[in-house]
Amino acid sequence: MVPYADFQLLVFPDKEQALEKILDLTMLSDIFPTGFHGAYTAGVQTGSTVYIAGAGPVGLAAAHSAQLLGASTVIVGDLNEDRLAQARSFGCETVNVQKHDRLGEQIEQILGEPTVDAAVDCVGFEASGHGNQGEAPAAVLNSIMDITQVGGSLGIPGLYVTEDPGASDAEAKKGSLKIRFGLGWAKAHTFVTGQTPAMTYNRNLMKAILSGRAQIAKAVNATVISLDDAPKGYSDFDKGAAKKFVIDPHGTLK
Repeated sequence: MVPYADFQLLVFPDKEQALEKILDLTMLSDIFPTGFHGAYTAGVQTGSTVYIAGAGPVGLAAAHSAQLLGASTVIVGDLNEDRLAQARSFGCETVNVQKHDRLGEQIEQILGEPTVDAAVDCVGFEASGHGNQGEAPAAVLNSIMDITQVGGSLGIPGLYVTEDPGASDAEAKKGSLKIRFGLGWAKAHTFVTGQTPAMTYNRNLMKAILSGRAQIAKAVNATVISLDDAPKGYSDFDKGAAKKFVIDPHGTLK
C-alpha cells in the first residue's frame, strides 16, 4: 500500500503517547520539517534575531522552529492580519508588509537596528510587493537580502519554479526573477534553497514534540475537520484562514 514504507515511514515509539499528541505529530509530514529547514539553514542559533517572510503554516512553523533553536526575537511579516495575530499568539513580533513600504524601518522600530541576523523566505514566487504593489515574485528575496546583516544566511524553503506561465512579465514566465544578486554578493550572504529533506529532521522533531518542547499544533492553529468539510477547509485556507486543517475521515480524534 505504501511503496518504500520500510524506510520512509516514521515509527512512533508509543501508540498511546502518540495519540495524545497526534495533532503535533501530524505536522511532521510536511510543514514542521520545512519550517525547521528554513530556520536551520538560515543559521538561527542562541540569541539570533530572525525575520520570517510569510505567516502561512510553513512560516509559522519556521517561526516556532526559530524559537526552538534559541532565537531571541522572531519577527514575522505578512499582509494577512489574522495570520499575524496567530504569530503573535506564541510570542512573535509582526509586521504588516501591505501597510509599510520600508521593511528595514519596521525592523528598526522593533530591534533598534534595521537588520536581523537571519531571514527565512516562506512565501516563494507567489509574493506580492510591499505597500500597494501587485505581484512581485522577487520581492521577498530582495527584501530579506536588504534586512539581513553582512555575512548572514537566508533560508529559502519557499517554492520557486523553473517556469510560471501565469506570471505578469515575460522573464518571470521563464522562471527568471529580478533579484538583486549583487547586494547578496556584496553582503556575503549564504543562500540555501531547494526542497526540504524531511527525513533529515522528522525523527528529532518527533522527540521534541513527545517531550513537550515543541508546540507546533498550537503555533499553526491545527484544526480538525471531517472529510465532508474538506472542500470548505480548502476554500477557507485559500482565502487566508489562520489555520492548518487536519482531515479526520473516520472520526478517530473525537
